[in-house]
Order: sequence, then C-alpha cells, then structure tokens
Amino acid sequence: MSTQKSVRQQADSVEENALRLDQEKAEQIVDALNADLADSYVLYHQLKKHHWNVEGAEFRDLHLFFEEAYETVEEGADIIAERAQAIGGVPIAGPANQEEHATVEFEGEDVYDIRTSLENDLEIYGDIIESLREHVELAGNLGDHATAEILREILVEVEDDAHHIEHYLEDDTLVVSDAMER
Repeated sequence: MSTQKSVRQQADSVEENALRLDQEKAEQIVDALNADLADSYVLYHQLKKHHWNVEGAEFRDLHLFFEEAYETVEEGADIIAERAQAIGGVPIAGPANQEEHATVEFEGEDVYDIRTSLENDLEIYGDIIESLREHVELAGNLGDHATAEILREILVEVEDDAHHIEHYLEDDTLVVSDAMER
C-alpha cells in the first residue's frame, strides 16, 4: 500500500474543464451546485429520520413515501455532485462542509408528530424549490445550458414530492380518531 499522498485538487477550487465553460462562470455555478448538494443532504437525512420514526394509521404509505422521497433526493444529489466535478469543481462531501454550505436547516433530533414532520419537510422542499429555480436561471444566464437542464429535471422531481406532501397534509382523511367517534 502506498503511503504517498498527493492532493489532486483543493476542495474549494475550480479548475479548467473539458466542457469549455469559462472558469469564472464555472466557479459561480459550482458554488450554486454545492449549495444545492448540501441542501439535498439536509433534506435526505430529515426524510430518512421520518422514514424511521413514522407511526400511526398511515404508517405504511408514509413509510414507503419517505423511502421513495429520500432515494429521489439522493439520486438528484449524485447528479448535482457529478455535474460540479464535470465543470471543474469539487463537490462538497463531508457532513461539516455540507452543514456549512446548506441554506436549509435540519429540524433536529427530536421526533415530532407526523403532521409537524411533514410540515417541516414541506418547508425545506419549498426553500429548495426556490433555490433550484434561481440556479436554473443562473446557469442559463451564464451560458451553461446543460447544468440548467440538469437542475430543471431535478426541480420537476422535487416539486412532485412536495406536491405529494401537500396532499398528505390535507384535512380530508379516512382515519377516524377516538374523539370523532364520540
């Protein structure tokens, strides 16, 4: 095993890229992508937490929804990270760095009722949707139409999951509580 270590690229740097995207423009886009990546992992961990802790009459549906949702977020995060690397950047990877770059906040370690959990998720989804829209526009304005398209595709998935959460939060339900029966 080799004991020699050499850094190939500094974490916060952006190098020239084979895609011929101007380095200055690439730096702006990599910063945006790293924020999106960090936000994705905050949401991923929160959805995973809710997947583990969901209870109640709608357990199975929500358990499965959370699993699909965090898998979707993780797929998007992987695509974002690979794009940052493709345009000469270094995708953020460590938890501390992700926390530092995130623009959304994890709800914490406490376990909340499912309605509160879903409301907290919807809040993060909303923030991510706004950020993705801004970054689609940024990439397009900087002439990086491929990144704009990649983010647009991720945005569609994020909006779809947010819409599902919105449905879960509606008042109409088939579940009857003890208080309603009396």
